[in-house]
Amino acid sequence: MPNESKQIHVIGIDTSCAESFFEAKKKQIFKAERVAGPQRILDSFKTWLKNKDIKNQKFEFIATDKLNEFIDLLKKRKKKTIVFSGGDPLWFGIGRLLIQNFPLSKLYFEPAATSFQLAFSRLGKPWQNTQWISLHGRNPISFEKVIKKLPSSLVVLTDSNRGGAKEVYELLHSLSLEGKYDFWTFERLGYQNERIIKINSIQDFPIDLDPLHLVILFEKEKPLIKSKDLPLFGIDDSIFLQYSDCPGLMTKREIRVQLLSELNLPKQGVIWDIGSGVGSIGLEALRISPNLKLLSIDKRVGSKNIIKENAIRIGVRPSLIIEDEALNIFKENKITPNLLHPDRVIIGGGGSNSNLILEKVLRLINSPCIIVIPLISLKSISKLESILKPKVHKLSISQHQSYRGVSIGEDIRLSPLNPVFILKGEIQ
Repeated sequence: MPNESKQIHVIGIDTSCAESFFEAKKKQIFKAERVAGPQRILDSFKTWLKNKDIKNQKFEFIATDKLNEFIDLLKKRKKKTIVFSGGDPLWFGIGRLLIQNFPLSKLYFEPAATSFQLAFSRLGKPWQNTQWISLHGRNPISFEKVIKKLPSSLVVLTDSNRGGAKEVYELLHSLSLEGKYDFWTFERLGYQNERIIKINSIQDFPIDLDPLHLVILFEKEKPLIKSKDLPLFGIDDSIFLQYSDCPGLMTKREIRVQLLSELNLPKQGVIWDIGSGVGSIGLEALRISPNLKLLSIDKRVGSKNIIKENAIRIGVRPSLIIEDEALNIFKENKITPNLLHPDRVIIGGGGSNSNLILEKVLRLINSPCIIVIPLISLKSISKLESILKPKVHKLSISQHQSYRGVSIGEDIRLSPLNPVFILKGEIQ
């Protein structure tokens, strides 16, 4: 039951049942001297009063659309006030502002279903595992940080002053993730003219997109593009299945392209991808040179299944995938004879055992070979360089820094990817 002693009574309202809502709350409402809320809700309330032919009840009405003016009026003229709020006033709503300006002893809150709860109900989807973020008055980089974690679903409260849903779509596109998610817009939820649209391209946006809308992203179950339609190499990051506990932990497209160039792949031979992660480099190498034999090695639990799935997605077949520590594999002779002597080697992962792995690899090379080692740590370079230098006829080190354009309203900023050092050794 509401506490009648509270000066400000904040009531969340589900606009899908405004008429019955006002009827159910009329005893509480009629005890107030003042009614406040967004203008759209006040208009509905006034219509209800008119239809009920209630003439002797006089209220002071205050729109909350201009928040600072609303707070000033509440402070100057203390009256028993009902404040209508869409959904839950304490979920990205007016509740936070009221708590900042008034003691809790004067406030009472009654929540209703939030807009995102209504959205999930419309699609008949459970929402207990979803994540959410508000872009209203916030830097778009906050969206970038969340989406890079690849949530299974994400609610985005948009800022209509910066383009609303279009801003979200452009951000998703700039991160090469539009193929990873189904994109839904929900307008005027709860009103008679609500509209729900699945957006497949920028052309799908209605020209009359209502400012009162939100976006929900749902992860696609399958990649958008069939393997035959993928580029030969430089495949979008979103095509690859990644680790659910470490999303984004893979060699990014820009660096993959550079590494594949450095490998100078032969038409035939054996390539080792050690510390292969999700398998992206070695698997793309097979698209360029289908007659190569690929050995993928990664120690992370579950890596074998992920690499198998990614091989299916991009239409290649590695010769052998081993889920174990590389040093254990060498020690226990788990490599089949036809893959034992590599012609190309990638050593990734940057683990503390990289030097020991490199030493073992050098012992197993018995023909011309190129070894490529991507690194993110400066400390690792000198140690690995000292091991390679006596064994190779040509040694090179390069550093690569890439940026991706990210939309900010009508402008674009450049978001840096982690710099990568590439150590390359050629053996004759």
